[in-house]
Amino acid sequence: MTMPAPDAPGITVLIADDHPVVREGLSAMLESAPGITVAGTAGGGEEAVVLAASLDPDVVLMDLRMGAMDGVTATARILAHSRRPRVVVVTTYESDADILRAVEAGAAGYLLKGTSRGDLIEAVRAAARGETVLSPAVAGRLFRARAQEAPPVSAREREVLQLVGRGLTNADIGRELHIGEATVKTHLLRIFRKLEVSDRTAAVLAAMERGLLD
Repeated sequence: MTMPAPDAPGITVLIADDHPVVREGLSAMLESAPGITVAGTAGGGEEAVVLAASLDPDVVLMDLRMGAMDGVTATARILAHSRRPRVVVVTTYESDADILRAVEAGAAGYLLKGTSRGDLIEAVRAAARGETVLSPAVAGRLFRARAQEAPPVSAREREVLQLVGRGLTNADIGRELHIGEATVKTHLLRIFRKLEVSDRTAAVLAAMERGLLD
């Protein structure tokens, strides 16, 4: 466990990984970037929780699988703290289950250890700004996993989506499908909820991404 001075300016980062070489490598890459300071390193989940509370870093880079307390558990415990630093998982594991567990625990990002120095630095800065950071491969896996978990869109709801995509109004859709306009609105509300969107345009885009539209 290392604890440099916690009052350095800029973005402060805590690195948690059970491999010393990885901790040293990540530290070297980040310390070379202007405005980023490694506030401390931890060799396990328990140490990460303790240091996150005492150092109050802006960003925590968290390994996923470490000794007695894994990265998911450590992430959840760190985020229970009122300061709520941004936790970004950095790991070699990219299974759907691992990704979902980390995101559900509150992780703000998920990067693979093969991430380049430039991408890692930008990810830390983005996380500190409050953005979500995901490796491209991870983003695709997360989207597919979330889509599989989401409630299925019914055949009728897909028909409504098809017509929305053609630019028809609710009244037009009702006439086309021989249903009332109020029923169309009900279908749309259910579609929005299932696709986790808030408007018609976003619903069509989400449906296209999930292969729901022809």
